[in-house]
Amino acid sequence: MIKRKASAQWQGGLKDGKGSISTDSGVLKNTQYSFGTRFENGVGTNPEELIAASHSGCFAMAFSAELGKAGFTPTSINVTATVTLDKTDAGFTVTESHLDMTAKIPGIDQEKFTAISNGAKAGCPISRLLKANVTLNAKLEA
Repeated sequence: MIKRKASAQWQGGLKDGKGSISTDSGVLKNTQYSFGTRFENGVGTNPEELIAASHSGCFAMAFSAELGKAGFTPTSINVTATVTLDKTDAGFTVTESHLDMTAKIPGIDQEKFTAISNGAKAGCPISRLLKANVTLNAKLEA
């Protein structure tokens, strides 16, 4: 089992507050996020952008793995994930993650490409995460 960690800190109210996100790997270290970076066009990141980055990276790796199992080696795979945050009756909800991919794969035909693409989409761990059980351990500090 592999476990990865990231942490977030927040100070202040929703619209006037600010936060930072860090990862154990150090790639993100006190990276700024706020209401403005999430709902407007402020400088910094936001949770949906991070999900999109995770989904595009995960899918590219899953697709490469599935190609390898089928005997193909890609020259290039380029993936963009677009995560949609909609206001629903339940509140703001991530309703979709759409993947756009272009790839160069010597010797593959369209039918095989489509079948492997769909298999990678279904098997990508982040694709499955978006349907996952979410657990919570909440502690209130005095």
